[in-house]
Amino acid sequence: MMFLASVHMPDDYVPSAEDEAIGREIHALNGELEAAGAMVFACGLQPVNLAKIVQAQPEGKYLITDGPYLETKEHIGGFLIFKAESMDEALAWARKGATACRRPVEVREIFFDEG
Repeated sequence: MMFLASVHMPDDYVPSAEDEAIGREIHALNGELEAAGAMVFACGLQPVNLAKIVQAQPEGKYLITDGPYLETKEHIGGFLIFKAESMDEALAWARKGATACRRPVEVREIFFDEG
């Protein structure tokens, strides 16, 4: 099973304002996931004010607007794709992620049809 863990950040989040301890803890967690053979991919995202939304329009045209699409007070600031045997195991990793990032972490199983 593969899971997506997404880190929720406030809209006014400024990555440069974080202390070095958070970066060390996140890198340590990524190393632990790699050592366990669970890591697939992880990254942070640029600030939400740089996001763009692409919407298909009639006649093959597209509308491109500034993001995010939804009115919200927080956004996804980074994500991790990892392997786990169950949701319980995925939540154990997410607890470590929430501690390292000091932010809420959403966990969702990835729907993947190999056929």
